Amino acid sequence: MTELRKRGGGGGDPDSSDKEADLDDRLGTDGECDGDSKADTPDVPLSTADTDNTPQYLNKALEGLPPRWKNYWIRGVLSIAMISGFFLIIYMGPIALILIVMTVQIKCFQEIITIGYRVYHSYELPWFRTLSWYFLICVNYFFYGETLADYFGALVQREEPLQFLSRYHRFISFALYLAGFCMFVLSLVKKHYRLQFYMFAWTHVTLLIVVTQSHLVIQNLFEGKIWFIVPISIVICNDIMAYLFGFFFGRTPLIKLSPKKTWEGFIGGYFATVVFGFILAYLLSQCQYFVCVGFNSETNSFTVECEPSEIFLMQEYTLPAALQNILTWKTVNMYPFQIHSIFLSSFGSLIGPFGGFFASGFKRAFKIKDFANTIPGHGGIMDRFDCQYLMATFTHVYIASFIRGPNPSKVLQQLLMLQPIQQLGVFHTLHSHLRERGMLPPAATPQAE
Repeated sequence: MTELRKRGGGGGDPDSSDKEADLDDRLGTDGECDGDSKADTPDVPLSTADTDNTPQYLNKALEGLPPRWKNYWIRGVLSIAMISGFFLIIYMGPIALILIVMTVQIKCFQEIITIGYRVYHSYELPWFRTLSWYFLICVNYFFYGETLADYFGALVQREEPLQFLSRYHRFISFALYLAGFCMFVLSLVKKHYRLQFYMFAWTHVTLLIVVTQSHLVIQNLFEGKIWFIVPISIVICNDIMAYLFGFFFGRTPLIKLSPKKTWEGFIGGYFATVVFGFILAYLLSQCQYFVCVGFNSETNSFTVECEPSEIFLMQEYTLPAALQNILTWKTVNMYPFQIHSIFLSSFGSLIGPFGGFFASGFKRAFKIKDFANTIPGHGGIMDRFDCQYLMATFTHVYIASFIRGPNPSKVLQQLLMLQPIQQLGVFHTLHSHLRERGMLPPAATPQAE
Protein backbone atom coordinates (compact mmCIF):
# COMPACT_ATOMS: atom_id res chain seq x y z
CA MET A 1 0.00 0.00 0.00
CA THR A 2 1.25 3.50 -0.79
CA GLU A 3 1.81 6.17 1.83
CA LEU A 4 -1.09 8.34 2.92
CA ARG A 5 -1.63 11.11 0.40
CA LYS A 6 -3.54 14.35 0.62
CA ARG A 7 -6.63 14.52 -1.57
CA GLY A 8 -5.97 16.64 -4.62
CA GLY A 9 -8.32 19.33 -5.86
CA GLY A 10 -8.00 18.62 -9.59
CA GLY A 11 -10.20 16.30 -11.59
CA GLY A 12 -8.05 15.25 -14.54
CA ASP A 13 -6.58 12.00 -13.15
CA PRO A 14 -8.33 8.94 -14.64
CA ASP A 15 -7.52 6.98 -11.45
CA SER A 16 -8.90 9.68 -9.17
CA SER A 17 -11.87 7.56 -8.06
CA ASP A 18 -9.51 4.75 -7.08
CA LYS A 19 -7.27 7.17 -5.20
CA GLU A 20 -10.20 8.66 -3.33
CA ALA A 21 -11.51 5.21 -2.47
CA ASP A 22 -8.07 4.21 -1.22
CA LEU A 23 -7.85 7.35 0.89
CA ASP A 24 -11.30 6.71 2.32
CA ASP A 25 -10.25 3.16 3.14
CA ARG A 26 -7.20 4.47 4.98
CA LEU A 27 -8.96 7.14 6.97
CA GLY A 28 -12.23 5.29 7.49
CA THR A 29 -14.09 8.45 6.39
CA ASP A 30 -15.95 9.76 3.41
CA GLY A 31 -14.38 13.21 3.51
CA GLU A 32 -16.65 14.55 6.26
CA CYS A 33 -15.73 15.35 9.84
CA ASP A 34 -19.05 14.37 11.41
CA GLY A 35 -18.94 17.45 13.58
CA ASP A 36 -15.69 16.46 15.28
CA SER A 37 -13.41 19.35 15.99
CA LYS A 38 -9.93 19.68 17.36
CA ALA A 39 -11.46 20.85 20.60
CA ASP A 40 -13.45 17.62 20.91
CA THR A 41 -10.92 15.10 19.66
CA PRO A 42 -7.27 14.95 20.77
CA ASP A 43 -4.66 14.88 18.06
CA VAL A 44 -3.40 11.36 17.54
CA PRO A 45 0.25 11.12 16.47
CA LEU A 46 0.93 9.04 13.38
CA SER A 47 1.54 5.47 14.50
CA THR A 48 2.45 2.16 13.03
CA ALA A 49 -1.25 1.62 12.46
CA ASP A 50 -1.12 4.26 9.72
CA THR A 51 1.99 3.00 7.92
CA ASP A 52 2.49 0.45 5.18
CA ASN A 53 3.67 -2.98 6.36
CA THR A 54 2.81 -4.99 3.25
CA PRO A 55 5.47 -7.66 2.51
CA GLN A 56 7.83 -6.67 -0.30
CA TYR A 57 7.01 -9.72 -2.42
CA LEU A 58 3.33 -8.71 -2.46
CA ASN A 59 4.19 -5.12 -3.33
CA LYS A 60 6.32 -6.28 -6.26
CA ALA A 61 3.71 -8.77 -7.49
CA LEU A 62 0.96 -6.15 -7.41
CA GLU A 63 2.85 -3.08 -8.59
CA GLY A 64 1.14 -1.28 -11.43
CA LEU A 65 -2.35 -2.01 -10.14
CA PRO A 66 -4.60 0.89 -9.08
CA PRO A 67 -4.54 1.36 -5.28
CA ARG A 68 -8.10 0.09 -4.90
CA TRP A 69 -7.45 -3.19 -6.71
CA LYS A 70 -4.08 -3.59 -4.99
CA ASN A 71 -5.78 -3.32 -1.61
CA TYR A 72 -8.38 -5.93 -2.62
CA TRP A 73 -5.71 -8.41 -3.70
CA ILE A 74 -3.74 -7.94 -0.47
CA ARG A 75 -6.87 -8.44 1.62
CA GLY A 76 -7.80 -11.54 -0.37
CA VAL A 77 -4.42 -13.26 -0.03
CA LEU A 78 -4.17 -12.55 3.69
CA SER A 79 -7.79 -13.66 4.21
CA ILE A 80 -7.03 -17.06 2.68
CA ALA A 81 -3.94 -17.36 4.88
CA MET A 82 -5.92 -16.53 8.03
CA ILE A 83 -8.71 -18.96 7.18
CA SER A 84 -6.14 -21.73 6.59
CA GLY A 85 -4.57 -20.99 9.96
CA PHE A 86 -8.01 -21.09 11.57
CA PHE A 87 -8.62 -24.63 10.25
CA LEU A 88 -5.17 -25.73 11.45
CA ILE A 89 -5.89 -24.47 14.98
CA ILE A 90 -9.25 -26.28 15.02
CA TYR A 91 -7.45 -29.50 14.09
CA MET A 92 -5.05 -29.04 17.03
CA GLY A 93 -7.91 -29.33 19.54
CA PRO A 94 -9.50 -27.45 22.46
CA ILE A 95 -6.25 -26.51 24.23
CA ALA A 96 -4.95 -24.80 21.09
CA LEU A 97 -8.28 -22.98 20.66
CA ILE A 98 -8.19 -21.73 24.25
CA LEU A 99 -4.61 -20.52 23.82
CA ILE A 100 -5.42 -18.70 20.58
CA VAL A 101 -8.43 -17.01 22.20
CA MET A 102 -6.17 -15.83 25.03
CA THR A 103 -3.57 -14.58 22.54
CA VAL A 104 -6.18 -12.69 20.50
CA GLN A 105 -7.65 -11.21 23.68
CA ILE A 106 -4.27 -9.94 24.90
CA LYS A 107 -3.42 -8.49 21.49
CA CYS A 108 -6.79 -6.71 21.18
CA PHE A 109 -6.36 -5.26 24.68
CA GLN A 110 -2.86 -4.08 23.82
CA GLU A 111 -4.05 -2.37 20.62
CA ILE A 112 -6.82 -0.42 22.34
CA ILE A 113 -4.70 0.54 25.37
CA THR A 114 -1.89 1.68 23.06
CA ILE A 115 -4.26 4.10 21.35
CA GLY A 116 -5.06 5.65 24.73
CA TYR A 117 -1.41 5.85 25.63
CA ARG A 118 -0.49 7.34 22.25
CA VAL A 119 -3.13 10.04 22.60
CA TYR A 120 -2.10 11.12 26.09
CA HIS A 121 1.51 9.95 26.45
CA SER A 122 2.91 13.52 26.61
CA TYR A 123 1.41 13.89 30.08
CA GLU A 124 3.65 11.08 31.34
CA LEU A 125 0.90 9.61 33.49
CA PRO A 126 2.43 7.44 36.22
CA TRP A 127 1.60 3.73 36.36
CA PHE A 128 -0.92 3.88 33.51
CA ARG A 129 0.49 1.00 31.46
CA THR A 130 1.47 -1.03 34.51
CA LEU A 131 -1.98 -0.75 36.09
CA SER A 132 -3.73 -1.50 32.78
CA TRP A 133 -1.89 -4.81 32.42
CA TYR A 134 -2.32 -5.55 36.12
CA PHE A 135 -6.10 -5.19 35.81
CA LEU A 136 -5.99 -7.45 32.73
CA ILE A 137 -4.27 -10.14 34.81
CA CYS A 138 -6.80 -9.75 37.64
CA VAL A 139 -9.82 -10.06 35.36
CA ASN A 140 -8.36 -13.05 33.54
CA TYR A 141 -7.57 -14.73 36.85
CA PHE A 142 -11.20 -14.32 37.87
CA PHE A 143 -12.74 -15.59 34.63
CA TYR A 144 -10.38 -18.50 34.03
CA GLY A 145 -10.71 -19.53 37.67
CA GLU A 146 -14.48 -19.65 37.21
CA THR A 147 -14.02 -21.78 34.10
CA LEU A 148 -11.68 -24.15 35.93
CA ALA A 149 -14.21 -24.62 38.72
CA ASP A 150 -17.16 -25.11 36.33
CA TYR A 151 -15.68 -27.56 33.84
CA PHE A 152 -12.80 -29.26 35.69
CA GLY A 153 -14.48 -29.93 39.05
CA ALA A 154 -13.07 -33.45 39.42
CA LEU A 155 -9.51 -32.24 38.83
CA VAL A 156 -9.98 -29.40 41.32
CA GLN A 157 -11.23 -31.77 44.03
CA ARG A 158 -8.26 -34.09 43.51
CA GLU A 159 -5.56 -31.43 43.97
CA GLU A 160 -5.38 -29.80 47.41
CA PRO A 161 -3.86 -26.45 46.24
CA LEU A 162 -6.62 -26.13 43.64
CA GLN A 163 -9.24 -26.87 46.30
CA PHE A 164 -8.02 -23.89 48.34
CA LEU A 165 -7.91 -21.59 45.29
CA SER A 166 -11.37 -22.75 44.19
CA ARG A 167 -12.98 -22.28 47.62
CA TYR A 168 -11.65 -18.73 48.05
CA HIS A 169 -11.41 -17.84 44.36
CA ARG A 170 -13.74 -14.84 44.38
CA PHE A 171 -12.24 -13.40 47.56
CA ILE A 172 -8.72 -13.70 46.11
CA SER A 173 -9.90 -12.08 42.85
CA PHE A 174 -11.49 -9.19 44.74
CA ALA A 175 -8.37 -8.71 46.88
CA LEU A 176 -6.17 -8.55 43.76
CA TYR A 177 -8.46 -5.99 42.13
CA LEU A 178 -8.61 -3.96 45.34
CA ALA A 179 -4.81 -3.77 45.40
CA GLY A 180 -4.84 -2.32 41.88
CA PHE A 181 -7.58 0.13 42.85
CA CYS A 182 -5.50 1.40 45.78
CA MET A 183 -2.42 1.71 43.55
CA PHE A 184 -4.43 3.85 41.12
CA VAL A 185 -5.58 6.18 43.90
CA LEU A 186 -1.99 6.54 45.15
CA SER A 187 -0.80 7.35 41.62
CA LEU A 188 -3.09 10.39 41.21
CA VAL A 189 -1.12 13.52 40.30
CA LYS A 190 -2.24 17.07 40.91
CA LYS A 191 -3.55 18.91 37.81
CA HIS A 192 -4.03 15.61 35.97
CA TYR A 193 -6.86 14.07 37.98
CA ARG A 194 -9.45 14.27 35.20
CA LEU A 195 -7.12 12.77 32.62
CA GLN A 196 -6.16 9.92 34.93
CA PHE A 197 -9.79 9.08 35.57
CA TYR A 198 -10.37 9.16 31.79
CA MET A 199 -7.69 6.51 31.38
CA PHE A 200 -8.98 4.49 34.35
CA ALA A 201 -12.37 4.35 32.61
CA TRP A 202 -10.67 3.61 29.27
CA THR A 203 -8.99 0.54 30.79
CA HIS A 204 -12.17 -0.79 32.38
CA VAL A 205 -14.31 -0.33 29.28
CA THR A 206 -11.62 -2.16 27.29
CA LEU A 207 -11.69 -5.00 29.81
CA LEU A 208 -15.47 -5.17 29.55
CA ILE A 209 -15.44 -5.30 25.76
CA VAL A 210 -12.46 -7.59 25.21
CA VAL A 211 -11.88 -9.84 28.22
CA THR A 212 -15.49 -10.50 29.22
CA GLN A 213 -16.55 -11.41 25.70
CA SER A 214 -13.48 -13.53 24.97
CA HIS A 215 -14.35 -15.52 28.10
CA LEU A 216 -17.77 -16.17 26.56
CA VAL A 217 -16.02 -17.57 23.47
CA ILE A 218 -14.32 -20.18 25.67
CA GLN A 219 -17.59 -21.04 27.42
CA ASN A 220 -19.18 -21.57 24.00
CA LEU A 221 -16.30 -23.88 23.12
CA PHE A 222 -17.06 -26.14 26.10
CA GLU A 223 -20.57 -26.70 24.72
CA GLY A 224 -18.94 -28.29 21.67
CA LYS A 225 -16.52 -27.00 19.05
CA ILE A 226 -19.45 -26.55 16.71
CA TRP A 227 -20.64 -23.63 18.87
CA PHE A 228 -17.19 -22.11 18.42
CA ILE A 229 -16.66 -22.81 14.73
CA VAL A 230 -20.09 -21.97 13.29
CA PRO A 231 -20.47 -18.45 14.82
CA ILE A 232 -16.92 -17.48 13.86
CA SER A 233 -17.35 -18.89 10.34
CA ILE A 234 -20.65 -17.04 9.96
CA VAL A 235 -19.00 -13.69 10.67
CA ILE A 236 -16.12 -14.48 8.32
CA CYS A 237 -18.51 -15.55 5.56
CA ASN A 238 -20.69 -12.48 6.00
CA ASP A 239 -17.66 -10.20 5.89
CA ILE A 240 -16.41 -11.80 2.67
CA MET A 241 -19.78 -12.05 0.91
CA ALA A 242 -20.87 -8.53 1.85
CA TYR A 243 -17.49 -7.35 0.53
CA LEU A 244 -17.96 -9.19 -2.78
CA PHE A 245 -21.60 -8.19 -3.29
CA GLY A 246 -20.71 -4.60 -2.44
CA PHE A 247 -17.74 -4.61 -4.80
CA PHE A 248 -19.64 -5.94 -7.81
CA PHE A 249 -23.16 -4.62 -7.19
CA GLY A 250 -22.83 -1.91 -4.54
CA ARG A 251 -24.48 1.39 -5.41
CA THR A 252 -26.44 2.55 -2.37
CA PRO A 253 -24.50 3.68 0.75
CA LEU A 254 -25.55 1.92 3.93
CA ILE A 255 -24.19 3.99 6.84
CA LYS A 256 -22.01 7.08 7.10
CA LEU A 257 -19.72 5.51 9.70
CA SER A 258 -18.55 3.06 7.00
CA PRO A 259 -18.97 4.82 3.67
CA LYS A 260 -17.75 1.81 1.70
CA LYS A 261 -20.62 -0.36 2.99
CA THR A 262 -23.65 -0.63 0.70
CA TRP A 263 -27.19 -1.95 0.97
CA GLU A 264 -26.48 -4.35 -1.87
CA GLY A 265 -23.56 -5.86 0.02
CA PHE A 266 -25.53 -5.94 3.27
CA ILE A 267 -28.53 -7.78 1.76
CA GLY A 268 -26.49 -10.08 -0.48
CA GLY A 269 -24.24 -10.96 2.44
CA TYR A 270 -27.27 -11.88 4.56
CA PHE A 271 -28.73 -14.43 2.15
CA ALA A 272 -25.32 -15.91 1.32
CA THR A 273 -24.48 -16.25 5.02
CA VAL A 274 -27.77 -17.98 5.89
CA VAL A 275 -27.18 -20.56 3.14
CA PHE A 276 -23.56 -21.02 4.21
CA GLY A 277 -24.47 -21.44 7.90
CA PHE A 278 -27.20 -23.97 7.06
CA ILE A 279 -24.83 -26.11 4.98
CA LEU A 280 -21.97 -25.85 7.50
CA ALA A 281 -24.29 -26.85 10.34
CA TYR A 282 -25.36 -29.94 8.35
CA LEU A 283 -21.77 -31.02 7.74
CA LEU A 284 -20.46 -30.48 11.27
CA SER A 285 -23.48 -32.00 13.05
CA GLN A 286 -22.55 -35.41 11.65
CA CYS A 287 -19.17 -35.56 13.39
CA GLN A 288 -18.70 -36.19 17.13
CA TYR A 289 -15.37 -34.35 16.98
CA PHE A 290 -17.28 -31.09 16.54
CA VAL A 291 -20.29 -31.68 18.81
CA CYS A 292 -18.57 -33.27 21.83
CA VAL A 293 -16.08 -31.67 24.20
CA GLY A 294 -15.43 -33.18 27.63
CA PHE A 295 -12.63 -33.50 30.15
CA ASN A 296 -11.53 -36.94 31.27
CA SER A 297 -10.38 -36.56 34.89
CA GLU A 298 -8.64 -39.95 34.85
CA THR A 299 -6.36 -39.15 31.91
CA ASN A 300 -6.37 -35.36 32.44
CA SER A 301 -7.17 -34.83 28.78
CA PHE A 302 -10.03 -33.68 26.59
CA THR A 303 -12.29 -36.25 24.95
CA VAL A 304 -14.42 -35.86 21.85
CA GLU A 305 -16.55 -38.96 22.38
CA CYS A 306 -20.04 -38.66 23.82
CA GLU A 307 -23.70 -39.36 23.18
CA PRO A 308 -24.76 -36.43 20.96
CA SER A 309 -27.64 -34.35 22.26
CA GLU A 310 -30.97 -34.23 20.44
CA ILE A 311 -30.09 -31.12 18.43
CA PHE A 312 -27.37 -33.14 16.68
CA LEU A 313 -29.59 -36.10 15.76
CA MET A 314 -31.39 -36.25 12.42
CA GLN A 315 -35.13 -35.61 12.72
CA GLU A 316 -38.08 -35.44 10.34
CA TYR A 317 -40.01 -32.18 10.01
CA THR A 318 -43.33 -31.53 8.30
CA LEU A 319 -43.19 -28.57 5.94
CA PRO A 320 -45.82 -25.81 6.03
CA ALA A 321 -48.62 -26.21 3.48
CA ALA A 322 -47.37 -23.29 1.38
CA LEU A 323 -43.93 -24.85 0.99
CA GLN A 324 -45.44 -28.28 0.29
CA ASN A 325 -47.21 -26.85 -2.77
CA ILE A 326 -44.03 -25.19 -4.02
CA LEU A 327 -41.52 -27.97 -3.33
CA THR A 328 -43.90 -30.94 -3.66
CA TRP A 329 -42.36 -32.31 -0.43
CA LYS A 330 -44.35 -33.03 2.68
CA THR A 331 -41.47 -33.72 5.04
CA VAL A 332 -37.78 -32.98 5.22
CA ASN A 333 -34.99 -34.55 7.28
CA MET A 334 -32.50 -32.25 8.97
CA TYR A 335 -30.57 -31.69 12.16
CA PRO A 336 -32.23 -29.35 14.68
CA PHE A 337 -28.95 -27.47 14.88
CA GLN A 338 -29.50 -26.40 11.27
CA ILE A 339 -32.57 -24.48 12.42
CA HIS A 340 -30.51 -22.85 15.16
CA SER A 341 -27.91 -21.95 12.55
CA ILE A 342 -30.51 -19.81 10.73
CA PHE A 343 -30.93 -17.66 13.83
CA LEU A 344 -27.18 -17.46 14.35
CA SER A 345 -26.65 -16.50 10.70
CA SER A 346 -29.40 -13.89 10.84
CA PHE A 347 -27.84 -12.23 13.86
CA GLY A 348 -24.34 -12.42 12.40
CA SER A 349 -25.54 -10.78 9.17
CA LEU A 350 -28.03 -8.20 10.43
CA ILE A 351 -26.78 -7.20 13.89
CA GLY A 352 -23.18 -8.46 13.90
CA PRO A 353 -21.97 -5.74 11.47
CA PHE A 354 -22.92 -3.11 14.04
CA GLY A 355 -19.90 -4.28 16.04
CA GLY A 356 -17.83 -3.18 13.05
CA PHE A 357 -19.74 0.10 12.79
CA PHE A 358 -19.05 0.71 16.49
CA ALA A 359 -15.34 0.13 15.89
CA SER A 360 -15.46 2.45 12.85
CA GLY A 361 -16.99 5.20 14.99
CA PHE A 362 -14.28 4.72 17.59
CA LYS A 363 -11.52 4.99 14.98
CA ARG A 364 -13.11 8.04 13.36
CA ALA A 365 -13.29 9.71 16.77
CA PHE A 366 -9.50 9.45 17.05
CA LYS A 367 -8.81 9.94 13.33
CA ILE A 368 -7.03 6.64 12.78
CA LYS A 369 -7.42 4.12 10.00
CA ASP A 370 -6.82 0.89 11.96
CA PHE A 371 -6.22 -0.21 15.54
CA ALA A 372 -2.76 -1.49 14.50
CA ASN A 373 -0.92 -2.78 11.43
CA THR A 374 -0.52 -6.41 12.49
CA ILE A 375 -2.15 -7.85 9.34
CA PRO A 376 -1.36 -6.12 6.01
CA GLY A 377 -4.53 -4.92 4.30
CA HIS A 378 -6.65 -5.73 7.35
CA GLY A 379 -5.20 -3.59 10.12
CA GLY A 380 -4.92 -4.91 13.65
CA ILE A 381 -6.31 -7.99 15.35
CA MET A 382 -9.11 -5.87 16.83
CA ASP A 383 -10.09 -4.79 13.31
CA ARG A 384 -10.79 -8.45 12.50
CA PHE A 385 -12.56 -9.33 15.75
CA ASP A 386 -14.82 -6.32 16.29
CA CYS A 387 -17.86 -8.29 15.05
CA GLN A 388 -16.68 -11.61 16.52
CA TYR A 389 -17.01 -10.43 20.11
CA LEU A 390 -20.60 -9.30 19.58
CA MET A 391 -21.38 -12.61 17.88
CA ALA A 392 -19.80 -14.57 20.74
CA THR A 393 -21.98 -12.76 23.28
CA PHE A 394 -25.14 -13.52 21.30
CA THR A 395 -24.14 -17.18 20.94
CA HIS A 396 -23.59 -17.47 24.69
CA VAL A 397 -26.97 -15.86 25.46
CA TYR A 398 -28.65 -18.06 22.84
CA ILE A 399 -27.16 -21.25 24.34
CA ALA A 400 -28.13 -20.22 27.87
CA SER A 401 -31.68 -19.31 26.80
CA PHE A 402 -32.60 -22.08 24.37
CA ILE A 403 -30.02 -24.90 24.54
CA ARG A 404 -28.24 -25.45 27.82
CA GLY A 405 -29.90 -27.20 30.76
CA PRO A 406 -28.59 -27.64 34.31
CA ASN A 407 -24.88 -28.47 34.44
CA PRO A 408 -24.38 -31.82 36.29
CA SER A 409 -20.65 -31.26 36.82
CA LYS A 410 -21.29 -27.88 38.42
CA VAL A 411 -23.95 -29.34 40.74
CA LEU A 412 -21.62 -32.22 41.64
CA GLN A 413 -18.82 -29.83 42.50
CA GLN A 414 -21.11 -27.88 44.85
CA LEU A 415 -22.18 -31.15 46.51
CA LEU A 416 -18.57 -32.24 47.05
CA MET A 417 -17.89 -28.99 48.90
CA LEU A 418 -20.64 -29.74 51.50
CA GLN A 419 -20.00 -31.34 54.87
CA PRO A 420 -20.48 -35.15 54.97
CA ILE A 421 -23.71 -34.86 56.99
CA GLN A 422 -25.09 -32.38 54.44
CA GLN A 423 -24.11 -34.67 51.56
CA LEU A 424 -25.92 -37.54 53.28
CA GLY A 425 -29.06 -35.40 53.63
CA VAL A 426 -28.98 -34.57 49.92
CA PHE A 427 -28.51 -38.27 49.13
CA HIS A 428 -31.57 -39.32 51.15
CA THR A 429 -33.68 -36.52 49.65
CA LEU A 430 -32.67 -37.47 46.09
CA HIS A 431 -33.18 -41.17 46.81
CA SER A 432 -36.73 -40.55 48.08
CA HIS A 433 -37.52 -38.32 45.10
CA LEU A 434 -36.39 -40.91 42.56
CA ARG A 435 -38.31 -43.66 44.36
CA GLU A 436 -41.51 -41.58 44.26
CA ARG A 437 -41.09 -41.12 40.51
CA GLY A 438 -40.71 -44.87 40.01
CA MET A 439 -37.10 -44.71 38.90
CA LEU A 440 -35.97 -46.79 41.92
CA PRO A 441 -37.68 -49.87 43.37
CA PRO A 442 -39.84 -49.16 46.46
CA ALA A 443 -38.36 -49.90 49.88
CA ALA A 444 -39.00 -53.42 51.14
CA THR A 445 -41.55 -53.62 53.98
CA PRO A 446 -40.58 -55.79 56.98
CA GLN A 447 -42.63 -59.02 57.33
CA ALA A 448 -44.68 -59.61 60.50
CA GLU A 449 -43.59 -62.53 62.67
